[in-house]
Amino acid sequence: MSEHRFTLRLGDKRYPAQLAETPDPPRILYGIGDPSALVEGLGVVGARRATPYGLRCTRLFAGWAAGHGTSIISGAAIGCDREAHLAALDAGGNTLAVLGCGPDVDYPRRSAPLLAELRRCHVVVSECPFGQQPTRWSFVRRNRIIAGLARAVLVVEAGLPSGTFSTADAALDAGRDVLAVPGSVLSPESRGSNRLIRQGAIPITDVGELAQYLGLEGATPAAGDVAADDTLRALVADPMRPDDLARALGIDIVHTARTLGALEAAGHVVRYADGRYGIR
Repeated sequence: MSEHRFTLRLGDKRYPAQLAETPDPPRILYGIGDPSALVEGLGVVGARRATPYGLRCTRLFAGWAAGHGTSIISGAAIGCDREAHLAALDAGGNTLAVLGCGPDVDYPRRSAPLLAELRRCHVVVSECPFGQQPTRWSFVRRNRIIAGLARAVLVVEAGLPSGTFSTADAALDAGRDVLAVPGSVLSPESRGSNRLIRQGAIPITDVGELAQYLGLEGATPAAGDVAADDTLRALVADPMRPDDLARALGIDIVHTARTLGALEAAGHVVRYADGRYGIR
């Protein structure tokens, strides 16, 4: 698909309806890609200096949601944002980026290959005109668009202070739910997400809870399948080979192999080249 530039004015038929209904919608959206990809979805945001835990949780939840038909909306920043887009792409789902600069500007530079793919096959939008470089204020303004396009915003990992809070505030202002992944009390990068939960954000601790929120309960392993639940929890923490996983869970290797096979077929886990399994 070739690059396609477009502008959408508030009131146009193609302007995203869910964004138009927010308290402060952008008057004009500048974009590159397919404007029909601007569908309501799940906003996924988090720390730029993401920990391995944050990146794994981002990949688990964003990848699972995208693989089951939910568009992933984020800001293409280094860390959790970028991982959310990549997880959605790997799952074969839709994802869109909202930038704090012109939609044709590669910022951050390390996200240039990702942005090129999104412009070609999905969509990148901004309220900043083409060619405009980023400013500090433009990112705060950008965050309200992420929240406005989303059905809900999932905060995977956030420290204190954190720009992620502006996205959470914008979500509340727009009448959207804020979801948050709890983290270790010892991790500085989880203090913000833990505080959001304390302030009333909906905690998301596994795929089943996210599926329930999105109304996709039937797409997850049965709630009574303790082995599947334990396997997913273990692999979020650390990708493992089947024999190592069996020892960690205290179950036999045959049952472990069957569980991994079922989870792989359902798209929940992936087998790496070195024989380890991890969250898709």
